[in-house]
Amino acid sequence: MKSTTPFGSEKVIIQHISEADLKTYFVGFDLNDDGHRIYRWKSFINILKNVIHEFAFGHHEGTETPITKTAEKLSEAAKSIYKIKVFEEVKKIYVDDDCEIDDDDIDRQYLKRGEFGELILHLLLRDFHNTIPLLSKIYFKDSDGLTVHGFDAVHIHLETKTLWLGESKLYNDGKKGVKALIDDIEEHFKEDYLQREFALISKKIKPYETPQKDYWINLMDENTKLEDLFQAINIPLVCTYRSNTFSKYDDEKLKGFIDDYEQEVRSLKKYFDDNNDHVFKTNLNIILLLFPVQSKKKLVKKMHKKLDLLQRIED
Repeated sequence: MKSTTPFGSEKVIIQHISEADLKTYFVGFDLNDDGHRIYRWKSFINILKNVIHEFAFGHHEGTETPITKTAEKLSEAAKSIYKIKVFEEVKKIYVDDDCEIDDDDIDRQYLKRGEFGELILHLLLRDFHNTIPLLSKIYFKDSDGLTVHGFDAVHIHLETKTLWLGESKLYNDGKKGVKALIDDIEEHFKEDYLQREFALISKKIKPYETPQKDYWINLMDENTKLEDLFQAINIPLVCTYRSNTFSKYDDEKLKGFIDDYEQEVRSLKKYFDDNNDHVFKTNLNIILLLFPVQSKKKLVKKMHKKLDLLQRIED
């Protein structure tokens, strides 16, 4: 059966809670060749792999790529990702050294941009929220291979004419990840910061690839009322984190699994609500996206190994 979403992730990723300000997701289990139930790592990584090309180069090029060029384009996209300095550094930590970045490692917090949280955010927005990217990752890279904008996703929703400015975290501890998202909201959703970011974004928009281009440029104009701007912006915040629930159980249909899962994500949502004291919080359209996984380290390591293989396709 043909998928109804751009990447078909609904075959692997289950959206369990869908409320106005809370969406929760998870990957379940399946039988392996030995008859045991295992976490669906292979399918999950394959879905994320398919997102790489559009994530790197943008929606227009991704949808126009002929199927005969898919392998070549994936290889090109994988190589382009490693031109961003933090991804190369993170690969060394997770794959070469078989280590990981600690949640509290302040000196290396900048490296978390190379841990694929942004890729997961991109996938969830595309497949579950019907957005399209306004800008690609690579177009927002400077000459030194560093990302030069503050938002982890800049997407648009054509039907509602909303701008989606997303943030992402990939942590071992879900509460620490949510706290980091609260810090991002505090830092990024201020008038001066938004005006600086919008000035950068407006310069990067490709006119021939951008539907309703004039609307988005006008929305991001420095003279737009802040109150009007907030009404036209959605803020998806995704926290992907390690959860022991996926080691305790091997079947997502069990009542125990569902009860533990719901208690965990509801607790994190309460923590977010209790600690988000942004001065504009009643004006901000925030959607918390919670995505517990079996292992953060395995996720990052497996993705880097997959990208490494993709780079060799043409060799």
